[in-house]
Amino acid sequence: MLSQGPSSFAVALASEQATVRLAMDIATILRPGDLVTLSGDLGTGKTTFARALIRELAEDSELDVPSPTFTLLQSYALPRFPVVHVDLYRIGDPLEIVELGLEDTADEAVALIEWPERAAGMLKSDRLEITFTLSTHGLETSREACVTGLGAFASRAARLNTIREFLDEAGFGEAERRHIQGDASFRRYERLTLGRRSAILMDSPARTDGPAVRNGLPYSAIAHLAENVTPFVAVARALRALELSAPEIYAADLAEGLLVLEDLGSEPVAAGDPGKPIEERYAVAVDLLAFLHQHDAPARLPVAPSVDYRLPTYDVEAFLIEAELLLDWYLPQQGSTITERARAEFTGLWRSALNLAQSSPQVLVLRDFHSPNLLWLEDRAGLARVGILDFQDALRGPAAYDVASLLHDARVDVSEAMELGLLGRCAKARLAGDPDFMPAAFVEKYSILAAQRATKILGIFARLDRRDGKPQYLCHQPRIWRYLGRALSHPVLAPLKAWYELHVPSPGQP
Repeated sequence: MLSQGPSSFAVALASEQATVRLAMDIATILRPGDLVTLSGDLGTGKTTFARALIRELAEDSELDVPSPTFTLLQSYALPRFPVVHVDLYRIGDPLEIVELGLEDTADEAVALIEWPERAAGMLKSDRLEITFTLSTHGLETSREACVTGLGAFASRAARLNTIREFLDEAGFGEAERRHIQGDASFRRYERLTLGRRSAILMDSPARTDGPAVRNGLPYSAIAHLAENVTPFVAVARALRALELSAPEIYAADLAEGLLVLEDLGSEPVAAGDPGKPIEERYAVAVDLLAFLHQHDAPARLPVAPSVDYRLPTYDVEAFLIEAELLLDWYLPQQGSTITERARAEFTGLWRSALNLAQSSPQVLVLRDFHSPNLLWLEDRAGLARVGILDFQDALRGPAAYDVASLLHDARVDVSEAMELGLLGRCAKARLAGDPDFMPAAFVEKYSILAAQRATKILGIFARLDRRDGKPQYLCHQPRIWRYLGRALSHPVLAPLKAWYELHVPSPGQP
């Protein structure tokens, strides 16, 4: 693989606020193990920048950040990751750098090094270099920073500059930026605050397809996963046209995958740890789905003038490849294997069940309609009290899927009594709007799709652990297993239940 060349951009630092803004911008892209070097003559602003960056990462503008000129190294235990601030000005022998013990924190901390030239030849090639210069023109003195990404940091530096330019054009260039802890996706979010205005930056660069896994197609294509922000814009417009609370889009760069969105706040529909549903809020969410499912999903959704988005169909092949995540990731995680014959039986049983679940009108399926993506908006009325997020993977499919997504929430303990009550509420609302609605058939499809979703998520969480190094999702597997047992208890799934009992161990029982 060819290495990427450096990526650089210059920033005029006309004021201390400009230095703070640059520090704020760079703080958003840092992660454990990063190296940031600060070069420049005395008085050019290296320590001022370092102090601003550390305070930004600490989310504390008053944090005491002394210069490490005499101590050489200063460590900070900050919310997102530790930071090690190093000043090599007084280093005379390279062996002194080794004695600082920087390698001991190389993987878990961000290293911020002033006077990096003292460590020539000892710095890793993947790093962010910031060079500060001071110029005098008559009576005017100006500072400038040149930001350069080297090696693997090059693409991140280029993205940083793209976002800076986008926020300037959107009118949020001077906004305070705060990292928002995301979920398992590759997207990044920030809260932007500018005076009394608040918005959300969604950073979602187009992702490339992975390797072909079936019929020459990658997993994302078969499962119909969004590859850019266009689907999000299209579905947001469709939901807002129904007067539902999807975020308004203030600014968009579809090519770069950048959106500035309405900030719907942070009030959840569930509370506690582990989460428990707030029944009033879940009831409104169920009512919202019943309302949404009274509308057929169009095949195409408008995005912009002369630009439409074709809404994919949640077909059997998409459902199947998701269910097979159980075989490919969950079973190996549990130390279990199956024969090709057992695998064929699995796919055959699921194909029969999914064909039955598909025999219903095609509605808009938001796909991840569950507590992490729902907010409570107390100041709004009716169905608009539920704010809806993260629907870029939406498609046309069976109405029961989103109901199962909500009532078998992977992160929330929904009791069986509450599940049955809310399922009955949904069926009653659907029947009121459609006399031909058949509750028993709906519950049958709901059980099939709830089992499919639980099967998929067991596999996804195992994959997050084994492939992506994110073991924090494993704590939810026992809950998902319980939901799977509930769903498989429906008589229509008896053959699949028998297969699972024979081949699939519960979490923690290899």
